[in-house]
Amino acid sequence: MLLERDLIQSVGFRNVREGGEITGFQFRLRMPSYRGMAASLIDGVAVRVGDLVDVGADVPRWTFGGRTYSLQELWDSEGVRWPLEEAAIVTVPHPGGLPEGAHEVSIQLRLRMSYIPQEHQPSTYEVSRHITLTSAEDGGPFRYGVSLYSFMTDFGTVMDLETALAAVADVGATGVEILGEGHIERYPDPTSEWIDRWFALLEKYSLEPTNYGSWIDTRLHSSGLHARDLTAAEGAAMLQRDLRLAKRLGFRFVRPKIGVVSSDLVPHPIWTESVERSLDLAAELDVVICPEIHAPTPIKHEVVDDYIGLIERTGTKHFGLLLDTGIFQDRPIPLKPGELPGRRPAFMDGIAVDPADIADIAKYVVFIQAKFHDIDENLEDQQIPWEPVLRALKDAGYSGYLSSEYEGERTPWRSIEQVRRQHSLIRSIASRL
Repeated sequence: MLLERDLIQSVGFRNVREGGEITGFQFRLRMPSYRGMAASLIDGVAVRVGDLVDVGADVPRWTFGGRTYSLQELWDSEGVRWPLEEAAIVTVPHPGGLPEGAHEVSIQLRLRMSYIPQEHQPSTYEVSRHITLTSAEDGGPFRYGVSLYSFMTDFGTVMDLETALAAVADVGATGVEILGEGHIERYPDPTSEWIDRWFALLEKYSLEPTNYGSWIDTRLHSSGLHARDLTAAEGAAMLQRDLRLAKRLGFRFVRPKIGVVSSDLVPHPIWTESVERSLDLAAELDVVICPEIHAPTPIKHEVVDDYIGLIERTGTKHFGLLLDTGIFQDRPIPLKPGELPGRRPAFMDGIAVDPADIADIAKYVVFIQAKFHDIDENLEDQQIPWEPVLRALKDAGYSGYLSSEYEGERTPWRSIEQVRRQHSLIRSIASRL
């Protein structure tokens, strides 16, 4: 499992309980040196959290290898080490704990380096970062998950599978969504060892598989002298391959990203036959096929009408709608450095679908990707109006997963904190509805 680059890790920031009462809070701290060291060389860590907490270096307690020590106990210890590859758990006594929301956590960490002259000791590291303490509220009628797409560009570079699943579990989520060809090693033929590890990690972090993302690549043979359209049989074969793999990994839903033929995302004509050829297998596996309603396609659109038409015509219970909350975006995504107005798709300014439209399709919606782009330090979403969206979902009777799908700035590790902010925000709103 990999660590975040910041000394103060966002994963692991939580209130702690003893005997049913909140007695303080914890955070994880990465070793700032280039090597691990004996824990007796720790000279303490002073901690400040805004204007709520300000404690001296001798107050926090330290946990290594599952055992917790006072600073004096660390000084007296033999054989206790702070490894480079493991974060220390720092516990700060604070009756009642911290309120949920974003906090500026500042530390002054002091270490004694034997090879540096005494007059320059202790070596001191002073850092601050904003971290969100996720909501402890029940989150209303919904279940909460995270799509590993949220960690795109982090995954495989600064995050591995376990790091990603640990971040999902740390916000209190119970569901995990993946992209088949994005997160499965040696897709579409993972080794039995990888599959065993997948289930072992799900068990370790108490997570369940939710939605599996797949593709029907209609432009697979669209180049060269022998260019041609994909056939419906070929499209069905792609979908069925992923239905079987999704079932093997424990997933209940499969989202096929179907090739499109227009700027408003009208799917390629083979989609209907490809899906209908696959409905018997979906029923046999008890997996639901659910294409997404994604910007710039609104709810009131021929694409959605056609999807509903298939459900009504076949009577199937194994085809439904996946709703992407990006369609409710009502404020623009900021331009990237060097990006000029008018040079990007117009839907990035938001298509502002009325949340009231959910009522018209609610009985067909089986899964929701809670798309978002940026939530600030005051836990205010800069693009998505969550209160009317969540209210409309509740009023429509939806009680399934809200699966975080972060699609904002891809600075390394930023996604972890953004997902924490979203979970705190939407749980808090949903609990008040």
